[in-house]
Amino acid sequence: MRFINPKIEFAFKKIFGSNQSKPILISFLNAMIYDGNPTITDLEIIDPYLASRVQYLKDSYLDVKARLAGGETVIIEMQVLNVESFAKRVVYNTAKTYSTQLIRGEGYFKLKPVIALTITDFEMFDNDREVISHFVFKEKKRLFEYPDPGMEMIFIELPKFNKQLDRLETLTDKWVYFMKNAPCLEVVPSTMENVSEIQQAFAIANETNLNPEELKDLEDRERYIMDQQGILRKGIEEGLAQGREEGREEGREEGIALGMREKALEIARQLLNVLDNQTISQTTGLSVEDIQSLRSE
Repeated sequence: MRFINPKIEFAFKKIFGSNQSKPILISFLNAMIYDGNPTITDLEIIDPYLASRVQYLKDSYLDVKARLAGGETVIIEMQVLNVESFAKRVVYNTAKTYSTQLIRGEGYFKLKPVIALTITDFEMFDNDREVISHFVFKEKKRLFEYPDPGMEMIFIELPKFNKQLDRLETLTDKWVYFMKNAPCLEVVPSTMENVSEIQQAFAIANETNLNPEELKDLEDRERYIMDQQGILRKGIEEGLAQGREEGREEGREEGIALGMREKALEIARQLLNVLDNQTISQTTGLSVEDIQSLRSE
């Protein structure tokens, strides 16, 4: 068997946002938000995925949206590329979802909590090695929680998860492993066979369940993402090689530095529409001010 990549938004929506996905999504959210405890017992998938074809590029920032039995709204996004101002976008979408619950004239008491669950295929928090980060409103020094905060943000950083199959212990471990490794598997691992919802997710993710048009859309999207990720890897390698070559031709150490800087600037220009300033700076060695200057050109 071959399984589609749940990190691609089309596949993510099909697995977690289809009409038949309700038990799968309940298990997944309990694992990611509530440490595997059966806190969520029921939910409604809002605007479930039904279409047989998807657009080539994402036209919505929210992949799946659900309303829990208690009235809370969960917005779930799978993000592969670390695009410009992504962290701000998550905050904006969370606040927008919270604020647009009310129609004109309704009281604030009707507001229900919003939980933003974001799964990333890149590292967001360089100073921390935990896979899951949970943000809530707290007093800055004494760290007590704000009364009725209304919004929470949870991030799952897939690159930080390195457990192997024989080390998977919790429901959370198994779902994160599924998200990160499903397309590399050929069968459902025996360590996951005792979780019926994960078995259902694998069944939906089986490529044999897709029609030719869906497979083509999925392949096109996956190729686009791989191309964007490859810009960085190839560009850095070429930049280093060209910089050293130009430096050798000039016979001076200054020549190496100049050649490498010019190539770094060229790479940075290609990444302006893909990555944020800080990530481009860390990748190319240019300053954040350099990147900002390129954006203003």
